[in-house]
Amino acid sequence: MSKKVGVLLAGCGTRDGSEIHEATLTLYFLDREGAEVICFAPNCDQYHVINHLNFQETGEKRNMIEESARIARGRISNLSNVSVNDFDALILPGGTGTAKNWADYAIKKRECTIHPEVRQLIIDTVKAGKPLGAICIAPVIVAVALRDTSYHPVLTIGTDRETASDIEFFGSKHKAARVDEIVVDDQYKIVSTPAYMLGPGISDVAKGIEKCVQKVIGFLS
Repeated sequence: MSKKVGVLLAGCGTRDGSEIHEATLTLYFLDREGAEVICFAPNCDQYHVINHLNFQETGEKRNMIEESARIARGRISNLSNVSVNDFDALILPGGTGTAKNWADYAIKKRECTIHPEVRQLIIDTVKAGKPLGAICIAPVIVAVALRDTSYHPVLTIGTDRETASDIEFFGSKHKAARVDEIVVDDQYKIVSTPAYMLGPGISDVAKGIEKCVQKVIGFLS
């Protein structure tokens, strides 16, 4: 029986939602590994909407789950209806938009707050001992979610000192890594990779995401 892997999305577009390359590569590598993928997202408005041609705010309002459905080809669930019992492992693709929508870290940094359903999902996943993959900026969201718990995993966002320092501030540990590397916390079964925190291109980030997905699936064997 194939393993069920949840993929949490935050919209569609690196600057105001999930990073499309990272999300698509995650889905591709999961499918190649024979996993059954379950996509879900919060059913609420994004922090804002960005024109990805000129990087300016448009003033529009867009719903996170409706935008995420573009990546999931319509097969997506409301996060409110998802529990840790619905999947065997969880992966969080990155994108600046995830640090605006799942939590407002991109705006408020160390004073940020996190979407309560996202926080609970991450806590429940770690508490249940289920593998968790975090890509790009998503390890920061993991650190924010776990900040007031007894879980203090080792994570990576690459080599950015300020962001690494913030991960430490939130109570987790940071380990530097290259774009094609993963950092594995065997105690908590958490795997992270820098992806577009380092880049520079899709073939570069694919190497780390492939390893991340393989390790997450490997924890299930």
